[in-house]
Formats: sequence, structure tokens, C-alpha cells
Amino acid sequence: MKYVLMFIETEQYAKDLQTMSDGERGAAYEQVGRWFAEHAAVITHHTHLQPAHTATTLRLEGGSPEITDGPFVEGKEIVSGFVEIEVADLDEALAVAKSWPACPIVEIRPAAS
Repeated sequence: MKYVLMFIETEQYAKDLQTMSDGERGAAYEQVGRWFAEHAAVITHHTHLQPAHTATTLRLEGGSPEITDGPFVEGKEIVSGFVEIEVADLDEALAVAKSWPACPIVEIRPAAS
């Protein structure tokens, strides 16, 4: 089965990352790199998204399309990236997600086949 793991940053996580020293930030990025290497066999696609302020939203409700700058929802949690994985079942997807060393929230969603 394919699942998408969406990595979600909170405002606090983003602040904590900004206040880290270069060495601490480098160590955090190394942990993420190790996670990708450890799970390379099940990762079929991944990307890191640009910050939420770079988003453009198209709303199709209400009769006429409306285009706005910024993320599609208001909130303090922002999807910062995702991976698509191919695993046997939800339990295996959860095991992969539980080992994620960065953003404090991971949403796991089955991908349509």
C-alpha cells in the first residue's frame, strides 16, 4: 500500500529551529538525512515545500474562482514537506512515521491507487 507522510511544522518548532546554533541545526539536518537513508527502500517520492508564505491558493467555491496569496488554511501548523512510501500496511507506515526526527507532527494518509 502507498501512504503519504506529511511533515507538519508548528510555530514553536520553526522558532526553535531558528534559534539553534549552526552546529545544532546541522546535527538536526544530519538526523533527517539518516532517516531518509534508513527508509530509502520504502520511499517512492519526497519533497520539501517552500515556506507557507510562498503559497498561492485557488478557491473554487462560491461561483467564481478566487486566487489569493498564502496557505490554503489559517492555522499555526504548516505542512513543510512529504514523502510517499510503499509498505505492507498501516502498521508499517506508522513504524516509519514514528521514527521521523524533525517536525513534531506527521499526518499519515493512504494514497489513492
